Amino acid sequence: MLTEQEKHEILEEARLYPTPKAACIDALKIIQKYRRWVADDSIKDIAEILDMSPDEVDGIATFYSRIYRKPVGRNVILICDSLSCMILGYQSLYGYISKKLGIGFGETTADDKYTLLPISCLGDCDHAPALMINNDLYNNLSVDKLDELLNKYE
Repeated sequence: MLTEQEKHEILEEARLYPTPKAACIDALKIIQKYRRWVADDSIKDIAEILDMSPDEVDGIATFYSRIYRKPVGRNVILICDSLSCMILGYQSLYGYISKKLGIGFGETTADDKYTLLPISCLGDCDHAPALMINNDLYNNLSVDKLDELLNKYE
């Protein structure tokens, strides 16, 4: 069940569009802002508020890689695995982070601090390899920089 705050924010966003359905992505982001992910119950609640079917909302939610449909940690690490990043060291970044945190792609640390996910492109190919933690983009990375970077999210 959505909180009054979540409902209020969704309705405020919906007022900005010609039809309520157009606020679907915004509604998903609002839920994720408060809960870190979007559960099936939230999909149904969004559908009801925006006059959509749950399948329509779910289709939108599952299309976007940054809308999480299962629980994630407090910090989501997205490692770009595009061709540019792959050529310039993505695998060493992934290997180091995976070993340091003890998780692979799609997994969350036992302390719920980090979730590690691949992403097909962060749009920073001229500064590869790149990764994103939450909404912070980091580029021109090497393994040497990773400890300092992860320490920012302790």
